[in-house]
Amino acid sequence: MSTSTSHLDWPFFDDAHRSLAREVAQWVSTQSIDHADADAACRSWVKALGAAGFLRYCVPAAQGGALAELDSRALCVLREHLAEHDALADFAFAMQGLGSGAITLAGSEAMKQTWLPKVARGTAIAAFALSEPDAGSDVAAIATTATPTKGGWRLDGRKTWISNGGIADFYCVFARSDAASSGAKGITAFLVPAETKGLTIAERIETVSPHPLATLQFTACEVPDTHRIGAVGDGFKLAMRTLDIFRVSVAAAAVGFARRALRETIARANARAMFGSTLAAQPLAQAIVGDMAADLDAACLLTYRAAWQRDRTPARTTAVAAMAKLTATEHAQTIIDRAVQLHGGLGVRSGHIVERLYRDIRALRIYEGATEVQRLIIGRELLKAAESATRDPRNA
Repeated sequence: MSTSTSHLDWPFFDDAHRSLAREVAQWVSTQSIDHADADAACRSWVKALGAAGFLRYCVPAAQGGALAELDSRALCVLREHLAEHDALADFAFAMQGLGSGAITLAGSEAMKQTWLPKVARGTAIAAFALSEPDAGSDVAAIATTATPTKGGWRLDGRKTWISNGGIADFYCVFARSDAASSGAKGITAFLVPAETKGLTIAERIETVSPHPLATLQFTACEVPDTHRIGAVGDGFKLAMRTLDIFRVSVAAAAVGFARRALRETIARANARAMFGSTLAAQPLAQAIVGDMAADLDAACLLTYRAAWQRDRTPARTTAVAAMAKLTATEHAQTIIDRAVQLHGGLGVRSGHIVERLYRDIRALRIYEGATEVQRLIIGRELLKAAESATRDPRNA
């Protein structure tokens, strides 16, 4: 069974990852930011993470990053330890990477040099604007339009469930640039600074685990062609490539939440008096803790296997990333639910750590591809690979 650090001995990691894990764990243990105002808390976390140098792992070295290329294992190590400490710390870090990921992958050199160093320093807050009222899990249903104009594009439509909505300095927006196309075809990505005329915050959205979230309205929102990210019509592929990188890190955040829940449960079980002994002495409690530990290790193994595989191979790792996110988020939900149960009344007391974790984990089973979508992805990828193998004449 892995403790909070023993999994770092697994062969998925290099010494640099182990050193990074120790560094972020020590740093985050000294940080405390008030959650009373979620917007202010996220701004504070971005600033603090930038000053500490951890946001440098969200961008390549050419634009002020820590490593030559984005490294999934580093992203996962950081998210796991940040999530174990504070969900908003994890959120602030993750959105800097996801929100700027399309620029890293396909932005022009000028765009990269303008925005990515600011992301790394924590002086610009990023956001990823993909989801719409009728296009969440079904990304190909995007209805926001991008109409060509002289020298640029006009964006019209609505994006919703946008993390960092209302506090971001820029948004990576995906819109349909070919009205005649349908499905995944004809979607293009654009960088839209927050102050752009025609972009407004239509609604702020409150959720069970508070963080900046909003609906964006685009009304005759003009952007120059220099703000286009990648080729016209390549937006869907770009969105999927971005999610392939960061989906595994969602699993790592779930591992962090689950690890904190297990730690809190063990401490509570050892301290709580029950039936002339302690909760920890009760066989049923021991069995529940055993299940929690086994589920945690399973989630952790799949998460870092997927991160390692993505770092080591040029091929897309869609299926293993989906397996990691599916397993880690579902197991974390179960682990945290058991933690609440073993805490008894304290587990549902507002403000208690496991009550907070219970709210924090729920969204991870939905965003960046809901659990049901991950199941479809895994099945589709395996069946497609089997079909290709059957058609390969070398297998005849």
